[in-house]
Amino acid sequence: MKTAYVAGIILIILGVVGLAYGGIHYTKRQRVFDAGPIHATRDKRETFPIPPVLGGIALAGGIVLVIVGAKQK
Repeated sequence: MKTAYVAGIILIILGVVGLAYGGIHYTKRQRVFDAGPIHATRDKRETFPIPPVLGGIALAGGIVLVIVGAKQK
């Protein structure tokens, strides 16, 4: 596949995620207590925020790259 086309698809996906969800959410597991065979952990949900303006710019740039990548031979 063409590099511009693939980069455009990735930017479109990131732009849609940024506009729809406000960022990328993930779960981080932390060990709270560790004493011999007894372990206690907790799951902490964290967000990598993507501002809506940046999401829109990524979406527009991705569309442009897909069009340019499709026209290249």
